[in-house]
Amino acid sequence: MAYYWFKAFHLIGVVVWFAGLFYLVRLFVYHAEAAQEPEPAQTILKKQYELMEKRLYNIITTPGMILTVAMAIGLISTEPEILKSGWLHIKLAFVLLLIGYHHFCKRIMKQLAKGECKWTGQQFRALNEAPTVLLVVIVLLAVFKNNLPLDLTTWLIVALVIAMAASIQLYAKKRKQNKEKQLQTNQEPELASTSVE
Repeated sequence: MAYYWFKAFHLIGVVVWFAGLFYLVRLFVYHAEAAQEPEPAQTILKKQYELMEKRLYNIITTPGMILTVAMAIGLISTEPEILKSGWLHIKLAFVLLLIGYHHFCKRIMKQLAKGECKWTGQQFRALNEAPTVLLVVIVLLAVFKNNLPLDLTTWLIVALVIAMAASIQLYAKKRKQNKEKQLQTNQEPELASTSVE
């Protein structure tokens, strides 16, 4: 019975942790792009994003990580022989990468708060895809275990990365076009008013 309790709360922790990581880096995007806003909006937005990032990291994301790891230890304690499985070693390596990503986000938060972060919104959009790739690999390893088809999985991950990179580029292009359109729309009334004078 303990196994099922550990597994249930492990899955709850994973959901909470990933939800926090996905939203946290999205806040970094908005935080970085707030620098393009005029004052006083820029200062107000940056303060608000800083507060949201801290709360999300400390109240949701980090507790989600702790719950995930604690319940994983509980799961392993119910089946210690699983530590001999090769798939688990690979999965744990990816989990360690995810924990490193988690702490890297804390470092970025501090840099953003001090105004020392040089990352652009576009770079943060790309960074936001890293946990998606890790999530896919970790879940596939957990489900397939030693039966994971490596050829198919490799192509799936490559296709996923290409699709994410393409969508980021397309979104950037669309945003640029929308800004140019907005700029033209704003200039047209000005031109009309000067021609009337």
